[in-house]
Amino acid sequence: MSFTPERKPGDRTLLVTGGAGFIGANFVLDLLQREADIQVVNLDALTYAGNLDTLAPVLEDPRHVFVRGDIRDRALVRCLLAEHRPCAIIHFAAESHVDRSIDAPGDFIHTNVVGTFELLEAARAHWEGLPPEEQARFRFLHVSTDEVYGSLGETGYFTEQTAYAPNSPYAASKAASDHLVRAYFHTYGLPVLTTNCSNNYGPYQFPEKLIPLTILSALAGKPLPVYGDGGHVRDWLYVIDHCRAICRVLAAGRPGEVYNIGGHNEQTNLTVVTTLCTLLDELAPDPAGPYRRLIRFVTDRPGHDRRYAIDAGKIQRELGWRPEETFDSGLRKTVQWYLDHRDWCERVTSGAYRGERLGLGKKHRAGEGRQ
Repeated sequence: MSFTPERKPGDRTLLVTGGAGFIGANFVLDLLQREADIQVVNLDALTYAGNLDTLAPVLEDPRHVFVRGDIRDRALVRCLLAEHRPCAIIHFAAESHVDRSIDAPGDFIHTNVVGTFELLEAARAHWEGLPPEEQARFRFLHVSTDEVYGSLGETGYFTEQTAYAPNSPYAASKAASDHLVRAYFHTYGLPVLTTNCSNNYGPYQFPEKLIPLTILSALAGKPLPVYGDGGHVRDWLYVIDHCRAICRVLAAGRPGEVYNIGGHNEQTNLTVVTTLCTLLDELAPDPAGPYRRLIRFVTDRPGHDRRYAIDAGKIQRELGWRPEETFDSGLRKTVQWYLDHRDWCERVTSGAYRGERLGLGKKHRAGEGRQ
């Protein structure tokens, strides 16, 4: 599956921002494995959630150029664009953890809003200077989230026409960046694409999010906190399915359009945690007893949306994409990956993040990820 149609031999370079983070790194690794003649220029600031350990399989690959830098550094981005002349920018770089946005909202404004603005300005200047043929092929693909839409009731789905109603600083910062991307298409003609995805999970996810944190806490015999009554619903999307959806949007999406990407896997948070416990009971049994004994219900976090669910009908109808993994198959693969890569988990958690609960200010933290 080619990521872009009718490419010339020298026109196979992508600038990926945030390519050492969870989704970005999976995108880079999967793409380089599947496409022999791709070159990726990977720009990442290597904050706590970005780690070169994740990119170890491609760090010596001549098709992969890693640059440590900030998307807010417009001069750096313009230099990279001029030097490598990519046919597309895929913009993953973002602060993404809801609980961290409650504790430090300013970081999210600086990275997600100001950073996206600076990147758009650099992209616009580059695009405007391209010859007409290269201008026509260029794309700016912005990776966003379903959290911009707010909270659903017990029925219904988010569509590309759903009004924005963000309820956390993280969601608000992503909503602002989405609006900037849209504005650059309508005002300047920059050929943009936006994707809004549901909750991702899979290999290399930093252990502050619900699934990897639950796995690692269970293996350590620590409590498994569940917010409120555990009835919050999310649509779970295996990260490789997401990466391949992005490739499909890049290949065939119409500039200016938005595409929602979902996994068709609605689950309550309590179901996710109990399913993880069952898998761990099978794959890594604890002599002390079933892992469910560690589940603890804790006070809900502020602004916690009750339900998200994506209608991915547009990308299915127009671009022919569907997820390959079910919730059961994807979760089993994920648990096995974390069991097989405990050394990676040890290394990436040796920095500032210690599994503490975030999103309650400085007090009463008990260790829970995004739910």
